[in-house]
Amino acid sequence: MSAVGRVGAVPGKATSRIILAIAAVLFILPVGAMLLFTFRVSGSPGEFTFAHYAAIFDPNQELTYDQLFQGIGNSLVLCAITVAIVLLILLPTMVLVELRYPRVRRMIEFVCLLPITVPTVVLVVGFVPVYQVVAGLFGSVAWTLAFAIGIIVLPYAYRPIQANIAAFDLVVLSEAARSLGAGWFSVLGRVILPGLRRGILSACFLTIAVVLGEFTIASFLNQTTFQTALFLLQQTDPYVAAIFAVFALVFAFVLLLVIGRVGSFTRTKRTAR
Repeated sequence: MSAVGRVGAVPGKATSRIILAIAAVLFILPVGAMLLFTFRVSGSPGEFTFAHYAAIFDPNQELTYDQLFQGIGNSLVLCAITVAIVLLILLPTMVLVELRYPRVRRMIEFVCLLPITVPTVVLVVGFVPVYQVVAGLFGSVAWTLAFAIGIIVLPYAYRPIQANIAAFDLVVLSEAARSLGAGWFSVLGRVILPGLRRGILSACFLTIAVVLGEFTIASFLNQTTFQTALFLLQQTDPYVAAIFAVFALVFAFVLLLVIGRVGSFTRTKRTAR
């Protein structure tokens, strides 16, 4: 069987390296400028110090960062709950639709992509009366934001999983495994999930990135998260706010590298087989 040819011109090695270099510069320059800002001495642009980093953990510091650490803890809890929503609700639904109900695939896609077409501020206006009921049931706690953020992340979690499903014939492979005597749990754990590993990891990464960067919902619903605490801290200590912003970017970049490495490892393992 002949391979499908690539549409359009294939860029050479020199062109690819130039594009990669330009992208790297565009990414590194703002992050480097932000990192350099965290070492500056207030009122002395030419001097640099580690005092801003030391002040974060200094117990004698007048300005405390308890609210910021509380916001980080709340955001990490939101990340865990939102990722659980993606893995326990969205992923099984997509697999079930692909295997049993392909006719409703378009409807599921429409529902999952709909939140990206609605401004977040408009969604929050609709969430306010709902969260009045939620607060009455569970109390006004930050983890309940996962119900709203779970809707916001649907488009970002749906696309990588669906792209992986499109490149991975679930129906044929699952039927082949079933014909060999495998049960549904064995098919799910040994055939479907390993094949969708990269899409699942990408969906989890995008979900975490959206949760860590979410500000509007938490601000309107008066909850302390990483972004709302960072915004308040920026009014009093912009240096420490920049430090934690750099930490968040580094964390996201490390997650991206991990996903890339896991995807490369998976492809290498399949090739070896």
